Amino acid sequence: MAKLKFTKMHGAGNDYIYVNGFTQTIENPSELALAVSDRHFGIGSDGLVLILPSEKADIRMQMFNSDGSEAEMCGNASRCVGKYAFDNGLTNKTEISLETKAGIKYISLLEGDAKARKVTVDMGEPILDAETIPVVADKSPVLNIPLTIDGKEWRMTCVSMGNPHAVTFTEGIKDLDLPVIGPKFEKNPIFPRKTNTEFIEVVDRKTLNMRVWERGAGETLACGTGACASAVAAVLNGFTDRKVTIHLLGGDLQVEWRELDNRVYMTGEAVTVFEGEI
Repeated sequence: MAKLKFTKMHGAGNDYIYVNGFTQTIENPSELALAVSDRHFGIGSDGLVLILPSEKADIRMQMFNSDGSEAEMCGNASRCVGKYAFDNGLTNKTEISLETKAGIKYISLLEGDAKARKVTVDMGEPILDAETIPVVADKSPVLNIPLTIDGKEWRMTCVSMGNPHAVTFTEGIKDLDLPVIGPKFEKNPIFPRKTNTEFIEVVDRKTLNMRVWERGAGETLACGTGACASAVAAVLNGFTDRKVTIHLLGGDLQVEWRELDNRVYMTGEAVTVFEGEI
């Protein structure tokens, strides 16, 4: 059986297994994602990321959740791909274009080294059109609309950052039983392609606390696109300024939704955990 070389990396605790597709060919990445993600019988991760050549950009990223489903985009993974590509000589640029299923993203490598590096990703413009997100709703944009789960009414704002997010603002998020309520958001019929769900506590106009239930992965320590969607939703609902620090279970992310160009910029660490063969 052939051996597979891999690197485990994380961004704010959102960990993936990264495989160099320039030098290795993966026949069935969905099956591989299931195998390597298992935290008892595999390596343990939130999913698998393939780093591939691109005809449109410097690098292409293909990513799979821990359940084997393919995802459009992950902000935390994008930062790690940028660091991996630079560290491993796939590019000598510190300003990197990245092809994803959600379009071209732009990565700026800031200070750091082979272990950890601060990285900013231009996540693009948020999508607020209900049909594009997609979410079935009577109005668009979908701001602060009710959704009843197990007899409780939640208010949610829906945003796409290339993948769908339902953001709900509430208190006491550390006490929420996400394994119970998370899947009921994710698989609710109003989300034709399921959804990621962010549970947000507003600390002040520059700070949010966040827990996330990710589509296809369950609760994770962080979600970059979810942090960006949450920052946008907080601005739309008048809760915060356009630049916020978001405290996630795995660490902090800085997110800015710039008025000048309507684009969302996310900054955080990309960290190499270890390399190996399986």
